[in-house]
Amino acid sequence: MQTALTKRLRIAHPIFQAPMAGGATTIDLVSAVSQAGALGFLGCAYSAPDAIREAATAVRARTAAAFGINLFAPQPAVGVSGDLGRVMEILAPVHEELGIPPPLPPAPTDLAFSDQLRAALETEAEVFSFTFGLLPPEALATLRDRGRFVIGTATTVDEAIALERAGVDAIVAQGSEAGAHRGTFGPSFEAAMIGTLALVPQVVDAVDLPVIASGGIMDGRGVAAALVLGAEATQLGTAFLTCPEAGISAAHKRAILGGREDQTRITRAFSGRPARGLVNRLMDDFDREPDAILPFPIQNAWTRPARNAAAAQDRHEYLSLWAGQGARLARQLPAEELVKQIMNETSNALRRLGSS
Repeated sequence: MQTALTKRLRIAHPIFQAPMAGGATTIDLVSAVSQAGALGFLGCAYSAPDAIREAATAVRARTAAAFGINLFAPQPAVGVSGDLGRVMEILAPVHEELGIPPPLPPAPTDLAFSDQLRAALETEAEVFSFTFGLLPPEALATLRDRGRFVIGTATTVDEAIALERAGVDAIVAQGSEAGAHRGTFGPSFEAAMIGTLALVPQVVDAVDLPVIASGGIMDGRGVAAALVLGAEATQLGTAFLTCPEAGISAAHKRAILGGREDQTRITRAFSGRPARGLVNRLMDDFDREPDAILPFPIQNAWTRPARNAAAAQDRHEYLSLWAGQGARLARQLPAEELVKQIMNETSNALRRLGSS
């Protein structure tokens, strides 16, 4: 099933695997999705330059098909504005229960966007996407000069217009149903809580660029609906998290497979930035005291030791269980088989629409 965008990217299907940073988008997952005719994405926002190069090289060794790399747009420096003592008090019993050392201020990270971008440009990834804002003009110019297809992320029409004016090639319109972090950078996060069904056609009408629908899409019915709304492709995240190739923990996969649409919540508990996940104990502990939560990405660094230990110990109550509102539709299928099934479902849905 082809659209103008899939033809331009030389992929067979209007499906992008969302570039979920933090280990979910493994080499196995990205290469399998791309090999299946969709577009796999490496989520490299937390990756050092050498790791970006190595991952991209490994993907290219497994498939000649197109794939992408995603980074966060450069973020302003933030200081600690929460109560460090209270954060430590909340995390201390968690660390004790998990049998790891007491929480301590994390070491500062030295990841620089310019270094990450340079590494991405040294790979054979044909597509570059970004979220959380706009790219510096010089970065976007370099990407275009190097022949990369560039995709930005919008959660409102005004954000989409800003991305178009900046010079991107396509726009992900990310609805409020989406799991984990959303790309809001213009209005307040609360003001940008617009559902996919409402957001996509308004963005399509407002810009002259291809639009990729994202948020709550889990099967072929969602893909078909997005295409009818005017999108030229779809981006699925939660749907791929339960594939065996995905890099999340077994406890996280079980939580998604047993999850319901009314069990997710927007929280700043794990990273300091609003994100949607399945409710658990650590989320509740922090959400009861929102003033104690540190800014992004400082909170993310503080909670990482507990999250890593919980994953190793199969303890879902202390994980960031990122998931969208379509969790009930999740399936346990290899990535290649999932792509195939979703496209069959899409064809059937469009056929039913046409016959009616």
